[in-house]
Amino acid sequence: MSAPTLRAAAYVRMSTEHQQYSTQNQLNAIQEYALHRGIEIVKLYEDEGKSGLRLEGRDALKQLLRDVENGQANFELVLVYDVSRWGRFQDPDESASYEIRCKQGGVHVRYCAEQFENDGSPVSSIIKSVKRTMAGEYSRELGIKVFGGQSRLISLGFRQGGSAGFGLRRQLIDVAGSPKGLLSRGEHKCIQTDRVILVPGPESEQNIVRFIYKKFVEEGRSEQEIAGLLNQQGIRTDLDRLWTRGTVHQILINEKYIGNNVWNRTSFKLKQEHVRNPCSEWIRAEGVFKPIVEYVLFVAAQSIIASRSERMSDDQMLDALRKLFARCGYLSGMVIDESEDCPSSSAYQSRFGSLVRSYSLIGYQPNRDFRYVEENRQLRTLYPLVVQGAISNIRELGGHVVIDAKTELITVNEEFTISLVLSRCRITPAGSLRWVVRFDSGLAPDITVVVRMAVGNELALDYYLLPAMDMLVSRLRLAERNEAGLDAYRFDNLDALFHLAQRVPIRDLH
Repeated sequence: MSAPTLRAAAYVRMSTEHQQYSTQNQLNAIQEYALHRGIEIVKLYEDEGKSGLRLEGRDALKQLLRDVENGQANFELVLVYDVSRWGRFQDPDESASYEIRCKQGGVHVRYCAEQFENDGSPVSSIIKSVKRTMAGEYSRELGIKVFGGQSRLISLGFRQGGSAGFGLRRQLIDVAGSPKGLLSRGEHKCIQTDRVILVPGPESEQNIVRFIYKKFVEEGRSEQEIAGLLNQQGIRTDLDRLWTRGTVHQILINEKYIGNNVWNRTSFKLKQEHVRNPCSEWIRAEGVFKPIVEYVLFVAAQSIIASRSERMSDDQMLDALRKLFARCGYLSGMVIDESEDCPSSSAYQSRFGSLVRSYSLIGYQPNRDFRYVEENRQLRTLYPLVVQGAISNIRELGGHVVIDAKTELITVNEEFTISLVLSRCRITPAGSLRWVVRFDSGLAPDITVVVRMAVGNELALDYYLLPAMDMLVSRLRLAERNEAGLDAYRFDNLDALFHLAQRVPIRDLH
């Protein structure tokens, strides 16, 4: 065999999703590929146990890109097991960007376990695009399945992650519900069929929790005063820290102390953004743990907390928040809860709809971009107006319309069904516009009407009338310009839909 003529680096990533994709298995396949093609592997970049949903934490991939872009790469090729090893990004363009960055640095990428050559041909480009989309879709579908499983376990009274909190402990139980022992901080179950529940902690800690509630409800002490009393007695939190207004407040508002199992207060789906979910999306199972605080006492505490903000006008609440921002330089739920001069963060969410909305009213822009939360809220408000406008136009043309109040599926003339979707306009880091359309396979409409929103998501840009017979995917990504076969369904207005729904009298042929 001739001497190696090409020098290459190997990049491997082991996700937490597939054991068969272990780094060693990937490396074996890459080495076999290199051996049969006269390629010498001179460097290995390895990310172990890293999620493919984000670049964050993947130090090896970052180093690979730095070496290539800084001209420090002593190789001409990068060998990767398959397309998904770059990552299972929700935006396939992100996955493609890493290959492009390598190419721009004079280093080409080869996929060793794929059934195509990465030669820049139209066929390879199409296959890569499909595989990147499939990789992202896999993560999304997996997230939905995991969320459903976690929700079911919550409803059955099992704890899903997180520390127990002061006064409580995590109890490990087997599949039959028999106790197996308490889990210390940092310990996790090791048998898949085992479950975790919350149980009361030491009696001394339970008494302190009751002390907090009684001081707050019966004596009218503030959270700050109660924290001072606890610190004077040398009592520490479950994290061995001094008590603060915020830590006392969290005990006063957490339903686990009356035996309720509440989950999904916040979301971090697909490693995108932390989101505070509205109460309607919380998963709750009541009375599944042994309570350590009387229900009446808990309700009284919530009433006191709620009444503090009820006595303040909107302007007064916002002024308090504005002063807190001027004093601290930034805002968060914990910062608000720690302040003696402000209502609680939950009060701001209740009064103004969300903390993000409260922030915007005082001109504060968090470092993390939460605009999409408000944009989604705006779209939910706009949606019924768009639906009603479409229905009114169809009826004016003599069409008969029935809308299912539960599913919002529109039936026209008892002949075909329509599902209307508003697609939020997203701006990529490169400045391009993107729209994501999710088809509701459960409703199975004959036509999905996609309203592409313009930048700012206040006005409609255009419309796609997508027939079910041609839409065989669960999710579709639209760019500013798309393939001709897709843009054939694009219209500047809904006249084409109204034409389909219009009743036309049949002439008397006699």
